Amino acid sequence: MASISMRDIRKHYGAVKAIHGVSMEVEDGEFVVLVGPSGCGKSTMLRMIAGLEPITSGELLIGGKVVNRLAPKDRDIAMVFQNYALYPHMNVAENMGFSLKLRGAPAADTEKRVREAARILALEPYLDRLPKNLSGGQRQRVAMGRAIVRDPEVFLFDEPLSNLDAKLRVAMRAEIKQLHRRLGITTVYVTHDQTEAMTMADRIVVMHDGRVEQMGTPLDIYDRPASTFVATFIGMPAMNLLTGRVEDGQFISDDGIRLPLPVNDNRFSGARHLVCGVRPEMFALDPETGMEVTIDVVEPTGSETQVVARAGGSEINLLFRERIGVRPGDTMRVRPVDGAPHLFDADSGMRIVS
Repeated sequence: MASISMRDIRKHYGAVKAIHGVSMEVEDGEFVVLVGPSGCGKSTMLRMIAGLEPITSGELLIGGKVVNRLAPKDRDIAMVFQNYALYPHMNVAENMGFSLKLRGAPAADTEKRVREAARILALEPYLDRLPKNLSGGQRQRVAMGRAIVRDPEVFLFDEPLSNLDAKLRVAMRAEIKQLHRRLGITTVYVTHDQTEAMTMADRIVVMHDGRVEQMGTPLDIYDRPASTFVATFIGMPAMNLLTGRVEDGQFISDDGIRLPLPVNDNRFSGARHLVCGVRPEMFALDPETGMEVTIDVVEPTGSETQVVARAGGSEINLLFRERIGVRPGDTMRVRPVDGAPHLFDADSGMRIVS
């Protein structure tokens, strides 16, 4: 196992700057997820760690050793790709042991490692099958098995579950986490799916336009987003954002919505241009004193009810754990629960309340 250090990493494609001075640490044995929208630079970062993309400037260290100029085969990493990258003419055992064969490992050692990996991943009944005779989940386990037999210092996953259906993705998430707990290998995992990031990571790195927007534990990022981008990217439905000002301990939006703030902080009183964010599940029904909203859409999912409503001229997403008997066109009164609002600077988008 090994730690990973990135020090002012930059990646340019000619005049196009893809990665802008990223610095971060991945601890030995940690499971870190890089998450962000398409084009944010997360896959480029992973490929630079793997040695598949050259680094324009900065230092990359694996296990305390600078590896900028090392070939991928010399970095002691194993990568699992989105498309499995299995050899169609080789059976499962041959696919899993191929990298060891290339190294010239003894056949007995290769067979032992392959059978151990197959046991861990429940692939023992399929060792003689070709990839075309496997399900998507089984193919992904073969790809992971091929990585395991190498006994690497670092695992790299590049959106490995994006080709699977929703039910299988949930099952594979659990399998990958169990595998990590069992092996304890430093892992960097790339996804655009914030649910994968929240459920799998020890720490999440939220990337945006080639920069690290925030790095922290899943709950830290969810509860204390560093910017409006993080606030709306992490969480489903997305956090509600309203632009306005603070007066007398209340946030007053541009279209007149009033939200009580947890503390009356005079630093924010007056005409300062602010953004107030409240997560959909942080509203409670309050028939007496809550703000009135008009319901546009009701989406019951069984375990919860999602509501799209209008307050003033703003659209607001609401999420209730209980079942509520409302229909489009109805009105109801809601209020944010204590401590729910977050304040951000409207110009920079950065969080301004600790």
